[in-house]
Amino acid sequence: MKIWIDISNAPHVRFFKDIIKYLEAEGEDVVVTARQFGDIHKLLDMYGIDFISVGKHGVTLYDKLRESTQRVFNLVDIIHDEKVDVALSKHSIELPRISFGLGIPSLYVLDNEKALAANKLTLPLCDRIIAPNSIDFWQLMKFGADPNTIIPYDGTSELMHFKSFVYNDNIFDDLNLDLNHSKTILMRPEPSLASYLDVDCRKSVLSPIVDELKNVANILILPRFKEQAEIFEGIENVSILKPPVDTSSIIQKSDLVIGAGGTMNREAAILQTPVISCYPGETLSVDQYYVDKGLMYRSMDTDKVIQKALDYLVTPHEKIDVKTDDLFEIILDNLYDLAKNSK
Repeated sequence: MKIWIDISNAPHVRFFKDIIKYLEAEGEDVVVTARQFGDIHKLLDMYGIDFISVGKHGVTLYDKLRESTQRVFNLVDIIHDEKVDVALSKHSIELPRISFGLGIPSLYVLDNEKALAANKLTLPLCDRIIAPNSIDFWQLMKFGADPNTIIPYDGTSELMHFKSFVYNDNIFDDLNLDLNHSKTILMRPEPSLASYLDVDCRKSVLSPIVDELKNVANILILPRFKEQAEIFEGIENVSILKPPVDTSSIIQKSDLVIGAGGTMNREAAILQTPVISCYPGETLSVDQYYVDKGLMYRSMDTDKVIQKALDYLVTPHEKIDVKTDDLFEIILDNLYDLAKNSK
């Protein structure tokens, strides 16, 4: 069986890495394509995954459309010549369109019901859609998803990131961090280049939070791009991490995570490190899933975020027993079934 996996965002590398390794160990032929965006290529190299670099990310709407169109054009010949049996992606814009056009069955993993443009362009074309049951499937149907194609599961996609995770208790020493306080907070700025979020990429919602907390804890910033790192450069007690790094171990080693994005917050919830979400957009169902279970605090009020952070640093966090489905097995079962039924 030949499987095509398209990777369009950095967290998707960690999502697919164990699937790719498993399929290759089983003797399957895996073709991985990846666009040039953020740390995708560095992460693929770090995990020893061979890939074909195709396309890049646009900033303006014009750039996004032009780059996506060019990427489809370049991918068509590659995938046609590879004679792929089945395709797999997570929020890739191009894979469902190419798979549909070439008659390749596709499996699509989704966790953002607010990504209006991406969902409209992809969901109607997918043969099967794996989505957390915390999402209102009526919303997906409004985008054109066939309800018969939706496979629900209990949990979120970040469960896949920890399939083979081995915690490194010495991660801070390995990174040579200059830590002056006994407590450490990991922070992740907002995805300000994403099409679904209308914010100024020259600023960050974390800035006033950093200013208030830098005197009581070590602050670790994991930026998404160079300009975002520059926002926090030169601030006392603030260390800027240079990806790719072992973010899972950093999360587990930290006393608190404050994130203006999504993935790292949900990873913290799974690892049960106290986490505050100050994502400057409408709350996603997958975030509400962890808020409802008491594993995440959510607020866009800076004062409330700071106060909750101080509470977390003082009060120990109690562990909560959470049962979820095995997303790894769900993906593999549907991937093999799609390939078998297409022959």
